[in-house]
Order: sequence, then C-alpha cells, then structure tokens
Amino acid sequence: MPERHVFRLSGGDTRTFLQGLVTNDVNGIDGGLVYAALLTPQGKYLADFFLSAAGDDVLLDASAEQADMLRTRLSMYKLRADVTITDADLFVHRGLDDRPADGMDDPRNPALGWRAYRSDPQAVDDTDWKALRVAHMIPETGVELTPDTFILEAGFEAIKGVDFRKGCYVGQEVTARMKHKTSLRKGLVQVVVTGEATPGTPIMFGDKVAGTLLSRHADHAIAYLRFDRAQGPMTAGRADVVWEGAGN
Repeated sequence: MPERHVFRLSGGDTRTFLQGLVTNDVNGIDGGLVYAALLTPQGKYLADFFLSAAGDDVLLDASAEQADMLRTRLSMYKLRADVTITDADLFVHRGLDDRPADGMDDPRNPALGWRAYRSDPQAVDDTDWKALRVAHMIPETGVELTPDTFILEAGFEAIKGVDFRKGCYVGQEVTARMKHKTSLRKGLVQVVVTGEATPGTPIMFGDKVAGTLLSRHADHAIAYLRFDRAQGPMTAGRADVVWEGAGN
C-alpha cells in the first residue's frame, strides 16, 4: 500500500471549514469513513483523502506525497477559522477479513474491505491492492489522479467521492456543470490488454492517440480514453487493447 499520512483537525470550526472545501458531505463521518477530494477553483484535482471522526476532531488520511501540499493549502484556506492542523501520529491499517472493532468500511467499494487508524504500523499486509483497484476501477493518487484530472472523468461519482446536494465547495461550479450540462467525452475505463505494454503507454486507434494505459494487473488495466477515438480495436505498444464500451 502506498505510504499514507494522517492529519488531525481540531477546533470548533473544523467541520464547517471542511464542508466548504471538499467534494463530499463531511457530516457523513458520523456514520463512518468519507472519501473526498480537494479541487482547484477550476475544478481540477489537487488531492484525495479519507475523513473520519475522532471524538470532536476529524482525521484526514491522505497520500504521504501530498501531505506537505495539503498542510499548506488547508492552512491557506482556514484564515481566522478555529481550526488547528497537526500530525496525528497514527498509521493506516487495512484488511479484507472481518472488520475489527476500530475498523471502518472503505466507502469506495465493499471489495476494498476496511481501514483503521492505530498507533503502531501494520506488521504484515500481503494483499494485492493493485489487483483490487484495477478490478473495481479505483483510481490511485499520482497514477490515475493527477493535476489534469477532473474527478467525474475519474469516476468519483461511482466510488462515492462527490455529493451533488451538499452545497458549495471549491471547484463545485465546474463539477456540477460537468454533471448536469455535458456528456463526458473522456474518462477512466477498464480495458483488456493482450501483449506487452507498460503503464504510461499511449493507446492508439489507427493513427490517432485515443488515450493512455495506466494501472495494469495481468490482462486488465485502467485506461484514460477519449471516447470518440476509442471506437474499435486499439493498440498500446505491442499490445492489443479492447474496451467493451467501444461503439456504445
């Protein structure tokens, strides 16, 4: 599992502060984990994370690579709000077995099991999380989710990372417009790959670039495609690529 960093947000304005920033309804933490993202004002991806209640505080579980950026960005937005951002000194534990007493279901997909936050690191975890991600179309920070990503193209609605009824947040206007006024022309899909092709390889439909091959496990992969150019058999390097949605 990629390295994670857990922040603790405390103070009387914490929930209101987060509610005005992130893509999902923060009040959902009363029932378990909430998966959400922070966007630019232009609606593009900055970071994704899990939120959970810890008494009156909120834990924010994010990619360790994004921790410094998130600390800076959240501090910039909080202004005079009664919010304190500290390191939680907790470690993320995950599993697919019976959920422990301190565990919470991963909200993105039941197949991803549970998460828990503990004072000691997880000793053993031999789960093939990449295989599960590819099988269930779960985008990964820094792979499928980049500064050029619009979250609806990344499938955030399907993985319960956005709430269209919660009210305003940074980037909400662009996200809502993509939901209600346009049809997506590009996005993440699952493809079947036969042959040699590494992540990052352009996917071709004839002589046109149709997209990019991203996370791969065995003969399945997540790809970012332009739907108008993915209308039949495609190639990526020396591999054949098939998208079942072609022509639909």
